[in-house]
Amino acid sequence: MDPISDMLIRIKNAQTAGHAAVLIPYSQMKHEIAKALERAGFIAGIDRKGKRVRKMLEVTLGGGGKESPAIRGVKLLSTPGLRRYLPYRDLQRASHGGIYILTTPQGVMSGSEARKQKVGGELIAEIW
Repeated sequence: MDPISDMLIRIKNAQTAGHAAVLIPYSQMKHEIAKALERAGFIAGIDRKGKRVRKMLEVTLGGGGKESPAIRGVKLLSTPGLRRYLPYRDLQRASHGGIYILTTPQGVMSGSEARKQKVGGELIAEIW
C-alpha cells in the first residue's frame, strides 16, 4: 500500500473508531495533505512529533465522534501505478458533498482552491 493511501485510511478508521488523535509516520507530502484536510474542516489539527528518524505526524481528529465522523468515505484516485492528472477546467465538484485533494505546482490543495487559483494537477483522493 502506498504511504498516502495508508495515511488517509488510518485517519478514516480512527475517526470511525472514535479516537481523539492518530499517529502517522511523517513525510512532507503527508504533512501538506493533512494541512489541506485541516483547511477543509475534516481534521481539527496537526502536529509533528519526534526527531529525525522517528518523526511522526499527530493528527487531531475533528467531527462528531463515533456517531458522525467527519470523514465518511475515501476514494483513492491516483495510485503509484496509475497517475491521474486534470486541468483546472475539468475539475468538477466532488460527489457526496466532499472534496478532491490535488498536488499542483503551487502545492497540495483541495479542488475548490485549485479552481480558484486556476491550476490543475494530480488527483490524489476524493474525501467525503
